[in-house]
Amino acid sequence: MSQAMKYEILYIIRPDMNDDAKKELVERFDSIITDNGSTVLESKDWAKRRLAYEINDYKEGIYHLINVEASDAKAIDEFDRLARISRDILRHMIIRLED
Repeated sequence: MSQAMKYEILYIIRPDMNDDAKKELVERFDSIITDNGSTVLESKDWAKRRLAYEINDYKEGIYHLINVEASDAKAIDEFDRLARISRDILRHMIIRLED
């Protein structure tokens, strides 16, 4: 049995989404993790921040942070794939944490 790996996923949500749509997006992306056999340890909004440079004409974005425990990369790969094609996620970054 392989040991679980911990990941930190940070993604930037476009700032003009209403609260319900944003909540739905976060729930959908959290469930991508859990539906693929991994565990969401924490999922929280970090802050609305000004971006260093414009992304798709947006000057700011809502940063959201997820801590994940995964036994394999399936959930992480699926999150990565869907985050790339989501119009609501401006950027995302996945970091594997060292033990």
